Amino acid sequence: MSHEHYYTPNPTSEVVEKQMIFPIGGHSLSLVSVSGVFGFSHYVDKATQMLIHAFHPTGNEFLDLGCGFGAVGLSAKLLFPTVNITLSDINTRAVDYARKNALLNNLAVNIVTSDLFAALPNAKFTDILSNPPIAMGKPFLVRLIHESFEHLADGGAFWLVAFHNKGGSTLKKIMAECFGNAEDVEKGGGIRVYKSIKTSR
Repeated sequence: MSHEHYYTPNPTSEVVEKQMIFPIGGHSLSLVSVSGVFGFSHYVDKATQMLIHAFHPTGNEFLDLGCGFGAVGLSAKLLFPTVNITLSDINTRAVDYARKNALLNNLAVNIVTSDLFAALPNAKFTDILSNPPIAMGKPFLVRLIHESFEHLADGGAFWLVAFHNKGGSTLKKIMAECFGNAEDVEKGGGIRVYKSIKTSR
């Protein structure tokens, strides 16, 4: 494979780690990011930070879909310790480092390797959060939104963050078509957090 992406299932690139401390809600997470995984840096990227800050639980079952090294799901567990948190990613290196980061912070979460919902076929969640790989293209992103709808409990919320002018506006339209609703819950620096609620039809 000549060029790998962070959604490559089994990265073969050299493993390089970066350490960071992420302050969140009066707490702080110690995180290790790793090459070959989205967000490889010394800091949590702005879009992910905005998603974390915008989120408040709709219920008790949370999924961080495409979790990378775990910043969103682990932040949610720190802020809302009674919520059951699942983190999933297709990238096995991401899953390994999400597990390492959960142990590093002594946070009890469920972490699975999964291509979207393949390993979670019957699971239902009250909140699904995603900072999706826009580079995967529209067919994949449509699938991500529609499968998230199917895996939400009634009244559950789907939260997605993106740069509005770099594909986000299209994603919001797809969410509105799928859910019948979509709103901006936070915005800044060209980034928006969109939220849709699964209502009974």
